[in-house]
Amino acid sequence: MSIFEGAGVALITPMKPDGQVNYEKLEEIIEEQIAGGTDAIIACGTTGEASTLTHEEHIEVIRYTCSVVKKRIPVIAGTGSNCTETAVYLSQEAEKAGADGVLLVSPYYNKATQNGLVAHFTAIAQSISIPALLYNIPGRTGVNILPQTIVTLCKNVENIVGVKEASGNFSNVATLMSLAQGCVDVYSGNDDQIVPMLSLGAKGVISVLSNVAPRQTHEICASYFAGDVKRSMELQIAAIPLITELFREVNPIPVKAAMNLMGKECGPLRMPLTEMEPENQMRLKKAMEDYGIL
Repeated sequence: MSIFEGAGVALITPMKPDGQVNYEKLEEIIEEQIAGGTDAIIACGTTGEASTLTHEEHIEVIRYTCSVVKKRIPVIAGTGSNCTETAVYLSQEAEKAGADGVLLVSPYYNKATQNGLVAHFTAIAQSISIPALLYNIPGRTGVNILPQTIVTLCKNVENIVGVKEASGNFSNVATLMSLAQGCVDVYSGNDDQIVPMLSLGAKGVISVLSNVAPRQTHEICASYFAGDVKRSMELQIAAIPLITELFREVNPIPVKAAMNLMGKECGPLRMPLTEMEPENQMRLKKAMEDYGIL
């Protein structure tokens, strides 16, 4: 069974003005996400600034998220690392904290071979009992998890169940679906490609857009699954100008700016990320106004 179907939010991590994690605000935005129809919470991913959280903060954010959600919807914890030992540790701690699954990015910088990827992901998954999703984002990691590698892992490791696919390469996704024959749960990792991915058999999306438009992102998926492909397509196209501005600068700079524009007071980013350029923030603000969320 899939961990979830529909729109899972790649949740931001709100900060206080001094850069510390704002747990009170985190609870608030989690409750808003659940009320907005979000189908799953993904904590401590790229959008959650996991790369600049300490291990202790990383685990505490996952623990706190699970304690707020209370199993109302699945919580998937980002626990990947380019160090296998670190990823094992974070994944085990996420399981102890109550996470329903983990999201494992491919090892960045090391640029492992496909055999190295199989060994890495297998070691992590076998250290826990909850399901694991792979995360293929070669634009950030420098390595592509090939379709055959994903299928091999899902067939041979019981609790590796799918992949967040953010390569943007539809030919690779089509090949993956052909090889998988149903054994791989695929989620779009790109908000501008939700409907095309659903048309290839994806289970949903792990979404940045959902931070600011949870109901609309949920409806893109829900309409498709209900058989109203035309409405799903219309909702997808309507969101494209906003999605473009949400990725005008590297994620999560724009989405955190967007949430602050909405008055959510989610705080600053941690260096080396910096605040959105003023001209880009103006474009973002206009796109939000045009989309009807500001």
